[in-house]
Amino acid sequence: MAADGGSSSPGLPCVFSPKSRQYLALCAQDGRLRIWNTDSRTLHQEYVPSAHLSATCTCIAWGPCRTVKEGPQRKKRKSEAGQPEEKADLLAMGTAAGTVLIYSTQKGALHCTLDGGHSSGVNGVQWHPHAALLYSGSDDTHIVEWDLQTGKTRCKWKADRAAVSSLCVSPDGKLLLSAGQTIKMWDLDTKEVYRRFTGHSTAVTTLCFATTRPPDGNGLYFLSGAAHDRLLSVWQVRDDGKDKNSVVSFTLTDEPQHVDLIASNSKEEAVRLAVVCKDGQLHLFEHFLNGPCKKPLTPSCTVQMSSTQDSPVPVPLLAAALRADSGTLQLAYGNHLQPVMERVEINTAERHICLTRDVKTSLSLSMDTAVSKVKTPIINSKSKVLVPGLPGHQAPVRGGSDGAEKRKKGADTKEMSIEERLGEIDLSTASGVKGAAGTPSLQTDNFAVLLVQGLESNDANILNKVFQTRKDMVIKKTVARLPLPAVLPLLEQITKRLQGHPFTAVLMVRWLKAVLMQHTSYLSSLPDLMTQLGVLYHMIESRVKMFHKLTKLHGKLYLLISQVAASNSSKTVTDVDHTAQLVYEEESSDEGEASGDEALPGDDDSDEEMMEEKEEEEEEEDDDPDSKTEPKTNGEDDMEQEHESEEE
Repeated sequence: MAADGGSSSPGLPCVFSPKSRQYLALCAQDGRLRIWNTDSRTLHQEYVPSAHLSATCTCIAWGPCRTVKEGPQRKKRKSEAGQPEEKADLLAMGTAAGTVLIYSTQKGALHCTLDGGHSSGVNGVQWHPHAALLYSGSDDTHIVEWDLQTGKTRCKWKADRAAVSSLCVSPDGKLLLSAGQTIKMWDLDTKEVYRRFTGHSTAVTTLCFATTRPPDGNGLYFLSGAAHDRLLSVWQVRDDGKDKNSVVSFTLTDEPQHVDLIASNSKEEAVRLAVVCKDGQLHLFEHFLNGPCKKPLTPSCTVQMSSTQDSPVPVPLLAAALRADSGTLQLAYGNHLQPVMERVEINTAERHICLTRDVKTSLSLSMDTAVSKVKTPIINSKSKVLVPGLPGHQAPVRGGSDGAEKRKKGADTKEMSIEERLGEIDLSTASGVKGAAGTPSLQTDNFAVLLVQGLESNDANILNKVFQTRKDMVIKKTVARLPLPAVLPLLEQITKRLQGHPFTAVLMVRWLKAVLMQHTSYLSSLPDLMTQLGVLYHMIESRVKMFHKLTKLHGKLYLLISQVAASNSSKTVTDVDHTAQLVYEEESSDEGEASGDEALPGDDDSDEEMMEEKEEEEEEEDDDPDSKTEPKTNGEDDMEQEHESEEE
């Protein structure tokens, strides 16, 4: 049986020492490394790195147990018989600044610092089981092989297009697993890819070999876990290369936070697995790895912790370690600043076990002063305290008198309620500080905070304020910043409002679209999603069935409305004004024709005769005034004259 030292996802690393499980290494929110003794349940050592605030610890890995020979201890053991005992000594810590710190628990001091290999934060460190080598993966997409004897880089190569989120070395020290966008298996002799696997949709946080068999013979298995994924996948390394997909899946209640296993040496030996999830529950599995398994495997036993108070409160489990005897577990629970360690016997025949413990809410650190070597910085009045994880952010240290005055001053003033704050904050106005996409980042932060508060308190006023926004980018960023526990309550509120007024339903569809785009992977991992969102599912299904009929009705109404509009427009056309703008009148059409016919070349005699006749007529009119009253006779005479001229 080969026991693994365990692995934990990035965030707050927490790992038991290998073999004896005597020590628990833990990095809390303050950036300090604390090593607890599981036997005496006391703080064994505490180490404060020089850059523990700006370059916090991101991952921890215990080195192989070794024999430590020191002068004083060797003199004490001269009279004792037997070989010196191997103990866990070295501890590797990856930091957000790209350096790797090697801490010695026997010396109680920093052993060495490995820097210059990475340009970004370190996500995973792994020891070689036999040689004095260390491997580290970083956000700069590279893997570095360190030589611990010289403290320098031995080899460095690009592992993936994305950040390397996790590493694991095989028990024989010949293969290395790395996780980026995909999971790759490297040959450490040639530094070339031996196998490729599909991986997960999110960042892989856990990689661990499940068997100690060689890769030939289809007997090598390893498991992987990812962020926001409620499944642990098991992969098989096959000779034919058809091993891109997982063969076995273990079902969890939340994403894995800490994984410990006892590997299998043969097909007849089962793999024992202990997984601590983010929700604080412990799941135990036992399975014989022999080919693929279609259905996801449920845990053989689930362990929870609760307090023994008047109103029981769940106590989160931080880490769990399997021991050689099958029924014994080493547990760590409580908070990261002062965890409680306990060795318990679990009856795996029961499917669900709830352990009740009296956990103190107040912190009282107890230290073994005889063996403790605590390194604490010297703080004077001129020192400034930095907030962990934010380089350059300063918070001035205040004395006790200032704090007392502040408390007295704050006691007189009444704290504003959330409703009063909402009245002062105008969510519709754009803030001066804008994000990269042009939307107000401050407004998005307010929306996300208010939405979480409204969902927790079920306050309709807060939810109405948030849901009234129409900006798609603000909705998208607000949903993206929501914590995962708030996704299901948000969907329930959206479902409730979709059943109301159609105007509200139009706004809620935008929120539903953003939730499905941002959190589909989380929702698909929920085992009872259909029961929790059954109302939303049936409502969408019923409305989709009516959509075809509604589109037909819409088309018919559109034709009718367009025809009515066309007929109304034809009736409203105004009549055309037929009055002429300009009129040209001729004297007489007959005279024009006659003159046109008579005006020929060579007709000078006729023209002269016509002129003489006109002159005579004018003279007669002047002499006889009664001639004016006889227009008809004159006209007849003119017509006769014209006929005569035509005959001529």
